[in-house]
Amino acid sequence: MKFKGWFVAPAALALFAVPAAAQTAAAPAAASTSAKLAAGATVYDTSGGVVGTIESVKGDLAVLATEKSKVSIPVASFGTGEKGPVLALTRDQIDAQAGAANAEAAQAEDAKKKAQLVAGATVKDPAGGTVGTIKSVDAQFALVDTSNVQVRLPLSAFAAGEGGPVIGMTKEQLDAQAAAAAPEAAQ
Repeated sequence: MKFKGWFVAPAALALFAVPAAAQTAAAPAAASTSAKLAAGATVYDTSGGVVGTIESVKGDLAVLATEKSKVSIPVASFGTGEKGPVLALTRDQIDAQAGAANAEAAQAEDAKKKAQLVAGATVKDPAGGTVGTIKSVDAQFALVDTSNVQVRLPLSAFAAGEGGPVIGMTKEQLDAQAAAAAPEAAQ
């Protein structure tokens, strides 16, 4: 019985030593992959087709540029091939996923903007200054009161801001444009 106990203890230790050895062997491979992920490196798919070029590597993310898209991809997602870095996605798959993500982000931004375009909302300029207050909103326009003039602006003139709707001009610029347009409207 003592023999069995003596044999079991080293065998149990060996079970724990093998995974530890396997883990330390994987670290150099990851380092060599990240070493090849430098700005300017061409990335290939698993069939050898060009996916794109690495624009930058920051921390554990690499920015990959295709002809249509720029995406951040975890460094761990890249493998090493004969020609250089390899991804398990083609350029078309990357572009399709980026397009879908951009469309989803645009929908979310549009929904946020629509939620902010309500009567009583304060309109800001890009620097955060107050432009005026929305008096009313219809399907195409928002009526903005700057305290000097009321101006109908197309909904496309607004963007969603952190504290409410934003337009690309200051109160003074909007007042000046409204004053310049007033004689034309009277004719």
